[in-house]
Amino acid sequence: MSPESYYAIDTNQQPWEERFNEKLGCALFRKMLYVDPQTGADIRIVRYPAGIINPAHTHPCGHGMYVLEGTLVTHKGTYGPGSFVWFPEGETMEHGASSDGDVTVLFMTNKSFRIDYV
Repeated sequence: MSPESYYAIDTNQQPWEERFNEKLGCALFRKMLYVDPQTGADIRIVRYPAGIINPAHTHPCGHGMYVLEGTLVTHKGTYGPGSFVWFPEGETMEHGASSDGDVTVLFMTNKSFRIDYV
């Protein structure tokens, strides 16, 4: 995943990476696609299991979510496939999957990612 060279990833062949979240008491899943070593910006596919909402938190980066499958539930509304949602740096937010099923999003940040629960 070097920003200096061309590459292509078949995400259908890429395994899900399970990431246990202590605050949620369950795992979220991701497929890393790109990381910029200079800025820390990254692009990944993230899957939230049905009914899992990440409670109030902030990030020291802006980040966007493009909904691929399912319904993204946020503190400001719900969004289906084809929707893009941008969360500004420092905003207190909640987001995750509806109780109807998993949500899969293309997740991107503008610099290094960290989560701070409030």
